Amino acid sequence: MPLTYAWRGDFDNDDVNALRAEAFGHAVLSEDWSAQVRRHSLGWVCAHEGDGRRLAGFVNVAWDGGVHAFVLDTMVAVDLRGRGIGAGPVAHAVTHARAAGCEWLHVDFEERLRGFCLDACGFAPTDVGLIALR
Repeated sequence: MPLTYAWRGDFDNDDVNALRAEAFGHAVLSEDWSAQVRRHSLGWVCAHEGDGRRLAGFVNVAWDGGVHAFVLDTMVAVDLRGRGIGAGPVAHAVTHARAAGCEWLHVDFEERLRGFCLDACGFAPTDVGLIALR
């Protein structure tokens, strides 16, 4: 099935909650994604499958209000993984963050996602620091 990508696209909170639970392996929550991304994000990318009914992927692009943007919550439906669906929304995020005047797009990732982030999406490896708060 073909995919369509939409910057700041429409989505249903239930669809994002279900996709996030599937993507990150936890129970379905009832977060208000619409309010969250509209309040805190530069934008987001929705990947819809075929007729636009199924949310196949989602990427949130938070920012500092200046030149730094941050890729968060990259999600792809489990049955569609390995087809470049995650890289497509990230590419759209890069284009729109650049157009918004951002100079840097950051991403954190687990080691198992190194190939996806560096090879498929084009991020460069960097040293980072982290403090676990919980």
